[in-house]
Amino acid sequence: MSEKPILIVGGGPAGLSAAHAVASSGRQAVIVDKADRLGGAPILQGYAKLVPSHEWAKDAIGGMVTRVQTNANITVHTGAQVQSFAGDPGDFLAALSDGTKIEADAAILATGFTHFDSLNKPEWGFGTYPDVVTTVQVEQMISSGKGIRCPSDGRVPERVAILLCVGSRDRQIGREWCSKICCTVSANMAMEIRELSPKTNVYVYYMDIRTFGLYEGEFYWKGQEEARVKYIKARIAEVTSDGKRLVVKGEDTLVKRPITIPFDMVVQAIGMDPNVDNMTLGAVFGVDLNQYGYIGKAAAYTTTGQTSRPGVYVCGAASGPETIDDSIAQGQAAAIAALSRQGVRVAQAAE
Repeated sequence: MSEKPILIVGGGPAGLSAAHAVASSGRQAVIVDKADRLGGAPILQGYAKLVPSHEWAKDAIGGMVTRVQTNANITVHTGAQVQSFAGDPGDFLAALSDGTKIEADAAILATGFTHFDSLNKPEWGFGTYPDVVTTVQVEQMISSGKGIRCPSDGRVPERVAILLCVGSRDRQIGREWCSKICCTVSANMAMEIRELSPKTNVYVYYMDIRTFGLYEGEFYWKGQEEARVKYIKARIAEVTSDGKRLVVKGEDTLVKRPITIPFDMVVQAIGMDPNVDNMTLGAVFGVDLNQYGYIGKAAAYTTTGQTSRPGVYVCGAASGPETIDDSIAQGQAAAIAALSRQGVRVAQAAE
């Protein structure tokens, strides 16, 4: 078998995990990331405490970055992109934007996602009112250590609304998928706000709650019973202002009546969009995208992370909304598949 390195595109949790797994086997890994530093969204976007571990992103993912940067079997190219990718499994050649050429045995696409742009939902106030913010902005407030503040004037909000499913499960704007992590992240965020500012009342507006797996007790019920977070099952019509406070208008779908409640801050729980570069990545690597614009996977039960092109694998949120923990696991699985060229043999056997 070729001893050429495994090329890993993307330096977020999935890519870092894949690189570490490759290096731990004694093989060489090469990470290419278009950003100027590794860590992906948790580091670049300044996430606070992660779900479900409650570890700070800078420590948990930062530790993964350090583990990669100090491993002699891993080469890192930041601020670079793959411009061409040719060849066959065991004999690929990648050309980077910085002029570097990389011979590779296989490639793993760990290119992640793009946060939904709330400007595409203008009726909910983002971009119009400064105190309408996103979950990412609140993560940054928390991780900065400065606490929760209204951007307009720096005051501590007395009342905060968190709106779920912004950019998810919305056919009107072409986002039919559930982003998987928003309910749990928002439930955790609501508790963090209450912890940082006990006098701040937090309301979560939801269609339904999807704190999947083991998360319901720790986040959904604990938030209500211990942190006194209030949940409102509602359909949001618009977010406006009365000149002093933001006003959330909608319908309480449990009692079937209109509701209008004033808030000091409105937080939009933004979903996960396909990476904005996926069309380019698909063309460069010769892989298919799925109907939603994510990188498509081959047969799930006979291959692991295989794309439509033999020798090219995908992991994490590059193929659809995913948690950090599962992205890390998929990165390890993709590394094992790439090292054994799993999927290549399956394809060859079928010919």
